[in-house]
Amino acid sequence: MGLTFHRFDDAAAFLERAGDFLVAREAEHNLMLGVAAQVRSTPDYFGDPPAFGVVTDDADRVVAATLRTPPFNQVLSEVDDPAAIDLLAENLAVEPMPGVSGPKEVVARFAERWSAVTGRRRWLDLSERIFRLDHVVPPSRPAQGSWRLAEPRDRDLVAAWLTAFTNEATPGQPTPADALEMADRWIARRYRTLYLWEDEGRPVSMAGAGAETPNGVRVGPVYTPPELRRRGYATALTAAVSQDQLDQGRRFVTLFTDLANPTSNRIYQAIGYRPVRDVDVVAFEPDA
Repeated sequence: MGLTFHRFDDAAAFLERAGDFLVAREAEHNLMLGVAAQVRSTPDYFGDPPAFGVVTDDADRVVAATLRTPPFNQVLSEVDDPAAIDLLAENLAVEPMPGVSGPKEVVARFAERWSAVTGRRRWLDLSERIFRLDHVVPPSRPAQGSWRLAEPRDRDLVAAWLTAFTNEATPGQPTPADALEMADRWIARRYRTLYLWEDEGRPVSMAGAGAETPNGVRVGPVYTPPELRRRGYATALTAAVSQDQLDQGRRFVTLFTDLANPTSNRIYQAIGYRPVRDVDVVAFEPDA
């Protein structure tokens, strides 16, 4: 079967070509759909120009898709023809990517081929799992306090927590270039909404919702300072955020968890999240 790789610089053109393929497995592709839709609405949202790619077979059917918003990792879709993975790796070998993320076995084959072509080492950086929720199960032990939306008065706190979350959850990934600017975007609700859980008038946990897909939205980041953990704040807030998004008309909500953190995987399942797909992040040796 003949396969062809197509490059796109325009998110709208990419979604026109790959949209049906991605939406057919919407929860699995929540990251790609959310990022592409955001770029389509605001082309300079991520700063440097993004790049998109699609692989088609000789019947002109899409069998794989990919995107990257520098300086972040290449993102891979589900793949309907394994040979498309090798074609992607060969066509993207000249790209200065720090790593790749996507379905576990797809990433493994891509990384092996990409390393063979480039001569650069690779290593597993993170193992994650995509979860999906259709109905919220109220926490069995409600936490003290209540939720509210983040406001301008929370700017410094939100910036500090966003940085702390990135450093803890994805230590190998770039941190926000301007944490205060990122906080402003969250607080302004530009394609995303940030929620805070308060206990006795003090914010104790945060959770975001954004990266909309045609029928869903992704929850994240979820962060509680270490000294305030194990009190049920994150569980209560995640349940509240998920319910609020469902109440706004979402058919489902997704999130990513770190498989090395059994606590988060357990608490999310307790409030109704169900596993969808294991995804890996593989890092590449920097180009000399």
